[in-house]
Amino acid sequence: MSKKPQGHLSLKNDFASGLVVSLVALPLCLGIALASGAPLFSGVIAGVIGGIIVTLFSNSQVSVSGPAAGLAVIVATAIQDLGSYEVFLFAVVLAGVFQMGLGVLRMGMIGNYVPNAVIRGMLAAIGLVIILKQIPHALGRDTNYEGSFSFLDQAGDNTLTDILKALTTATPAAIIISLACIAILLLWEKPFIKNIRFLKPIPGPLVVVFAGIGLNEFFKAFFPGFHLADPEHMVQLPLSSSVGEFFGHFTTPNFDAFTSKQVYITAFTIAIVASIESLLSIEAADKLDPYKRITSTNRELIAQGAGNVCSGLIGGLPITSVVVRTSANVYAGAQTKMSALIHGIFLASFAILIPGLLNRTPLACLAAILLLIGYKLAKVELFQQMWRAGYAQFLPFIITVLAIVFTDLLTGVLIGMAVGLFFVIRANHHEPITMVKQDNCYLVRFNKDVTFVNKPIFKSTLQKIPDNSQVIIDATKALYIDNDIFDVMFEFRQQAYFRNITVELKHFDRQGKTLEEMEQASAGGH
Repeated sequence: MSKKPQGHLSLKNDFASGLVVSLVALPLCLGIALASGAPLFSGVIAGVIGGIIVTLFSNSQVSVSGPAAGLAVIVATAIQDLGSYEVFLFAVVLAGVFQMGLGVLRMGMIGNYVPNAVIRGMLAAIGLVIILKQIPHALGRDTNYEGSFSFLDQAGDNTLTDILKALTTATPAAIIISLACIAILLLWEKPFIKNIRFLKPIPGPLVVVFAGIGLNEFFKAFFPGFHLADPEHMVQLPLSSSVGEFFGHFTTPNFDAFTSKQVYITAFTIAIVASIESLLSIEAADKLDPYKRITSTNRELIAQGAGNVCSGLIGGLPITSVVVRTSANVYAGAQTKMSALIHGIFLASFAILIPGLLNRTPLACLAAILLLIGYKLAKVELFQQMWRAGYAQFLPFIITVLAIVFTDLLTGVLIGMAVGLFFVIRANHHEPITMVKQDNCYLVRFNKDVTFVNKPIFKSTLQKIPDNSQVIIDATKALYIDNDIFDVMFEFRQQAYFRNITVELKHFDRQGKTLEEMEQASAGGH
């Protein structure tokens, strides 16, 4: 693999991947708008803004932004609570301003505290969710919206019952289309296809889209009644009969709502949730990036904020960085952020120039593309690798996977982080303090910084020291010692007098105060 993208090859790859991502993103944008109870075109607007505006401000080379399924419930509730979509748009603009403020305050560092095992679990879980959610679409059951990530859906079903119902109501035409498209995608990755000069620059997903349209049109012409005729089986991009009608899809915010307390609560909620999702997605994007480039998370918050301001101003949904689009981008061969920009331009072009053609695209063929992306994210090798890393890595990983699959993305990551934190505390609980013995002399050593987390192990270590002993407590390797540790140490020294234990404290001079000052402060707290 080359160490960095290569000139004209990069642009060629970025153009192809941008086209692929736009085809994947279009039904996701529409589906999330539908689930949010917002105008369908609002999802397209958010996708275009995410592709163009966010990309211009961000320094991530592979991340792709757009409307996020994780915000769908918040959006649907907010539109109802605020009374109109125009007032909600004002909340989106404010959310963008809040996000930019978070970026300026350098709050992007929060993303750095997510354990790698949780990030890998998130990627594997998203792959599994994509597979589980796309199986019904591949079988012709399109009742659930594209882009859904929640285990429970709005109709009261769940991911597993949706698959069971899809199996019992499978549509033959959809099955044929999805299987044919999967076969094409697998074939397109074979070396002999890549060695054919005129086929090499053509992305497999683009071939799949045309194959899906062609197959369904073939069924329509030669097997009437067999083809996918119901619009719910197709991409449903809003059509415009005139330029005026097209621009009528855009909506402006109601700024008169600036006195409403509920607007600010909604804006703050959107800003926090969208920021967390974006930071998680950026961490995942950097893991997926074949060139391992590092994204500035503070700059990303500013970019996402700018995107949300622009999206809200013209009628779009809130925006985040989205792992599904990002992974599609990486696996399609993206090398620089030009691919995300090109994807945004393609989305806008589709909406303006060829909405009628795209509305002939069966969701079954797009399901085939997403199924392959899901497989690449959740490969068996990843699970094996995490298993070999030991249970301290595997448990946070697998619990994150299960939590996301059976709840939703944000809840699952929070559960995974809680498990990861447990193992961090457990590791710190045992490792920072050691004790060695020679005759009746005991050396208690701080191996690194010690905090209140290590208080229980420090107390139990000192309790093991018998009467009539000599004790040295050595802080050579500790640059920081928490006040709780000093409290325990000074209490032990007081008890030692009555147990005929002599206590010597070594190398505590780097803590900023003398031992006498720290002991007085400790005594003052009792």
